[in-house]
Formats: sequence, C-alpha cells, structure tokens
Amino acid sequence: MSVIDDLLEHNRAYVAQHGHREMPTIPQLHLAVLTCMDSRLDLFGALGLDLGQVHLIRNAGGLATEDSIRSLLLSQRLLQTRSIMVIHHTRCGLESFEEEALQAELEAAFGQRPPFRLGAYRDVDADVRATLATLRASLYIDDSDVRGFVFDVDDGSLREVI
Repeated sequence: MSVIDDLLEHNRAYVAQHGHREMPTIPQLHLAVLTCMDSRLDLFGALGLDLGQVHLIRNAGGLATEDSIRSLLLSQRLLQTRSIMVIHHTRCGLESFEEEALQAELEAAFGQRPPFRLGAYRDVDADVRATLATLRASLYIDDSDVRGFVFDVDDGSLREVI
C-alpha cells in the first residue's frame, strides 16, 4: 500500500467523523496569506485559524510569482479579502543553493533552463521585503494592508519584518 492509499484511508475516517457543514466561500477574516509550501509550517495552529477563515497561497518560498499574484487578485477581487500576510520562515530550502549554479545544473540535465526564477536567497528578511515590494508594485494587488513576517520553524514564533 502506498502513502497515498494510507491518506485515502485517513480521509474515509475523517469523512465519517466530520459530518456535513457548509462553509461560506468568502474567508471570514478577509485575509489572504502568501507563504511557503514547507511542511513544517502549521499556520492554522500557529495563528489560531480554523477552516473557512483565510486563503492560504503556498509555493516554494512564499514568493510573489505570477501565479501567486493571480491567486491574490482573485482572492481580493472576487472573494473580498482585504489584507495580505506574507510569511516566510527560518531554515528554508531556498537558502540551501545558489541560483546560478542550480540553473546551470538544470540546463545540463534538461537542455535548457527553466523559464522562471527558482528563488534562492541568503537573507530571509531581505526576501520578505522583496516579496512585499513585488506585491506593492503590482497593478493587480490592493496593497493598502500588506505586511510581512518570518516564522521560526523551531519555536513557532512569528516576527514582523519592517
């Protein structure tokens, strides 16, 4: 049995206990969170969230990519979110490589470089600021309440990046 089969079994047990509850499509807190895909980030637990309260948009590094801006645009324009939290974190995998070196390695392996930036960085605070700057510069984002944070994966604390 594969890990996916195990998860499907867990889902059957979840459905049996869950019951039916219809939640509104619009997030109750009118908040979207752009964050990393890292499996160590339990933002529901760390922020005291429940289902139906926020939109979570996740990608490697929590970067303001074209697709995350698309998601934020739809979140704000159609689903009434007004605030955006950007949450990056300590000990991110994007800190573990050099952009140019990995791009060259990928070019050697696949015959061409990916058409996108991979997002390597060395300073998490600077990367949060860069993500905020990209969002604030976007024509498609209402940036009236956009703030950035760093989540510490070891102790669960969150600190704001000014």
